[in-house]
Amino acid sequence: MEVTIDNLNIIIVAVLVLALGRLVNRKASFLEKYNIPYAVTGGILCSLVVLLLAAIWHIKIHFDLQLRDLFLLFFFSTIGLGAKLNTLAQGGKMLLILTLVALMLLVTQNIAGVGIAMLSGNAPGYGLLAGSVSFAGGHGTAIAWGQVAADAGLKGAAEFGVACATFGLIAGGLVGGPVGGWLISKYKLQPAPASSPEAETEKTSDKTECHEIHIDNVLGTLLALSVCVTAGNWVNEFLAGKGLSLPGFLTAMMVGIIITNVADTLKKPLNRIAVDRAGELSLQLFLAMSLMSMDLMSLMDSMSKILVMVTAQVMVVVAVAVFVVFRVTGKNYDSAIMASGFCGLGLGATPVAIANMTALTSKFGPSVQAFLVIPLIGAFFIDLLNAVVIKFFIALPFFSGG
Repeated sequence: MEVTIDNLNIIIVAVLVLALGRLVNRKASFLEKYNIPYAVTGGILCSLVVLLLAAIWHIKIHFDLQLRDLFLLFFFSTIGLGAKLNTLAQGGKMLLILTLVALMLLVTQNIAGVGIAMLSGNAPGYGLLAGSVSFAGGHGTAIAWGQVAADAGLKGAAEFGVACATFGLIAGGLVGGPVGGWLISKYKLQPAPASSPEAETEKTSDKTECHEIHIDNVLGTLLALSVCVTAGNWVNEFLAGKGLSLPGFLTAMMVGIIITNVADTLKKPLNRIAVDRAGELSLQLFLAMSLMSMDLMSLMDSMSKILVMVTAQVMVVVAVAVFVVFRVTGKNYDSAIMASGFCGLGLGATPVAIANMTALTSKFGPSVQAFLVIPLIGAFFIDLLNAVVIKFFIALPFFSGG
């Protein structure tokens, strides 16, 4: 028996999954203690239920994920709509530092993946798929490069890459919160006081915007999001005609940056709170849909191999987050939040990074700098760097034979 969940039904299930995650987190104190996002808890539980239905009662559930992809575009649009040029300038130095750290992480991930693959007698191509391709790259990069590897003769490459990306998504949501929380507790860190430049920037910005969300603010935000997605698609089609292909979320975010800064110039700023709430809603629904739709049954065959790779990559990413990201960014509260987000970037995707940071800041306090820098690295730089790093490794001599 097969059941397809589509249209608005998938939103109903996603909301119930989020409610389940929130309930379980409150009942299981260790989940709350280690700052595990609700979407991760509920999504994993739902995917386990789907696995049991298929294994025991032979009921296969399929999810139509078109709305999930739309929520991803909405989420990145809200990042663009919140990116003021004056705040982007503030993140310049930190953005450069963490971009270099991201480059180091990508190289290290591939060294670890390829090394494990070759030591275990597997083709180095599998190691690359279990490196930056699937973990820092996520599902999209894993599917694209997995197909390339499969066409080149690497058996099951696409499926293996997707499996690694899936477990990476889970791992990124599970380790980011505990890492950030541990750093905050160990070093007794607190958010920047109200007198700091960062807090003053946020406070000044808030004064120019409404603190209540009226229907006009909701409609304006919905219009802006729709324009971001539609115009971003037009930009993609235009660039594709010129031979340049960019991910849809990137162009949607770029349109959002233009809209919000033009609106500020015209003294018609968007309501910051409405945009933030739209971003939170889109993020939570996207993560819930992504995790609840995981096909765990198809991952069982290569489970042992994948778990070894995931364990190695978790160790690499956590080490980089704690010993590099946290230290080079100042060993302060913002640094701990960015380290948490970096775990999401290195193992899952930008939405996972944001979910990790949101779980921490909702408990300990805001971090303007982290929410400025981490999304920009995840949306702009890490994918571009990853493409270069992947091609560099493929060009190495030992890849010629597999």
